[in-house]
Amino acid sequence: MMPRAELLKDIVADLRMAASFVTILPVASSKPAPDGAVARATWALPVAGLLVGLAGAFVYKVAIRFGLTPSLAALLALATTALITGALHEDGLADAADGLGGGRTRERKLEIMRDSRIGTYGVCALILSFGLRWSALATIANPYSVALALCAAHAAARAGVPAFMALVPPARPDGLSASAGAPPGRSIAIAFAVGTLALALALGPGKALVSLILLSLAGLMLARLAIRQIGGQTGDILGAFEQLGEIIILLVAASFQTGG
Repeated sequence: MMPRAELLKDIVADLRMAASFVTILPVASSKPAPDGAVARATWALPVAGLLVGLAGAFVYKVAIRFGLTPSLAALLALATTALITGALHEDGLADAADGLGGGRTRERKLEIMRDSRIGTYGVCALILSFGLRWSALATIANPYSVALALCAAHAAARAGVPAFMALVPPARPDGLSASAGAPPGRSIAIAFAVGTLALALALGPGKALVSLILLSLAGLMLARLAIRQIGGQTGDILGAFEQLGEIIILLVAASFQTGG
């Protein structure tokens, strides 16, 4: 059995690595990551996502306290989460939309996804993503409920990433996803458990179950589309997967608000 001090050191290292991947916070270690470390650390992605959700919830609460409307507060909360993450997942969504929507060959689609310029499909995807999430938060309105929804969305949307990485092969051998490797089963299980717990505590068992079903369906559809068009997943596909998760969870959280 691993000594407690060494186990704690590994946990902290995994948390720092996960936070460095999903935020712009200067928490990355200066030492090169050993082989397999990135894949192992994927269990901590939903934990890092929880921190992002908390930041957005804090800004929303402050905005409401200063008398802003739920609509304006929701916009500021989304801006905060995009700022903290460096719009990493939004960038992935836009690139994935441009690549999958444009180009006739696999090579051309991958080339488009690597292009830093944004196209029509990418713009439309970002408008839909921000619009749906903003509408959902404004509908929820109550600061406490918004905080729960944001934390659940940012944690659970990242909880499925390890499984997606393991089940869908990399589309190219030289991308970030390929270099990270396939997460081990332990990391997949822990991430899933953390995401499920976040959903259950924040939304209740009913909405948590609906969210899990919809997340699974969305993941399967995206995986099939990515495999058919480009041969697998890339970092941009993973970003799109995370964005779909956020949208789904926030919409589920906003459902039946008037009826309690």
